[in-house]
Amino acid sequence: MNDTTRNDSTISDATTPIAVTIAGSDSGGGAGIQADLKTFSALGVYGASVIAALTAQNTLGVTGIHDVPAAFITAQIDAVFSDLDVGAVKIGMLSRPETITAVAEGLSRWHQQAMVLDPVMVAASGDRLLSEDAVSTLRDKLLPLAAIVTPNLPEAAVLLDTTVADSEEAMLEQAEALLKFGPRAVLIKGGHARGEESVDLLVDAQGTVTRLPAPRIATRNTHGTGCTLSSAIAAGLARGLNEADAVRAAKDYVSRAIATSDTLTIGKGHGPVHHFHAWW
Repeated sequence: MNDTTRNDSTISDATTPIAVTIAGSDSGGGAGIQADLKTFSALGVYGASVIAALTAQNTLGVTGIHDVPAAFITAQIDAVFSDLDVGAVKIGMLSRPETITAVAEGLSRWHQQAMVLDPVMVAASGDRLLSEDAVSTLRDKLLPLAAIVTPNLPEAAVLLDTTVADSEEAMLEQAEALLKFGPRAVLIKGGHARGEESVDLLVDAQGTVTRLPAPRIATRNTHGTGCTLSSAIAAGLARGLNEADAVRAAKDYVSRAIATSDTLTIGKGHGPVHHFHAWW
């Protein structure tokens, strides 16, 4: 047996971390399913997908959304989870109540525990991605299943039907209010706030609060930031990290992806973060 054969055997016997993204496709490649799969790959995790919607989208905005029928979403879930040993799930853009219901029922049927819910409502361009009648369905059916929910400030306000938090104290109050819907932890993201720092707060059901500050980076290339963060957290969970460590590692990865985004020249609008900044 030569060295190559021994190495192949070692690889085949190892456990491969697997994560699944359930989200919408971004034809421009910067957010959604495409950003999630890039993030999984960059962090050493095999990525699979369940496509919930197709978008006609680029760095300038969203010009169309085509929803995948709920029955076909169910078929994708059953195909993936019946075969792959999934370590974590990232849930992104789900635009309609019937889509949310299909995802919630499918994940419950396959007894998934490590779920990261990114309640995507509005694209970076300002385009609405979630219908108003789907908000209550998302809140009632998916929040209770989530290990971590990752709303930004406007999304947290919509979920709670309140005003956007304007201080860390208000952010903490809203995170605690979201915990009452059943997730194990809430990561409320302060990127929309003002100041030299961007502060996220991780609050868990035991009352532990972790403050995660990062320098605010001056760049217009922030397309896909939320998708990338939530999928990076899922990648960490798939690799066996606990929730707090997965969030810390994901925050570091995304900060570096934003900091290096200006080395890319992609599109005429809000360009993507640099998912593969460690390589090129």
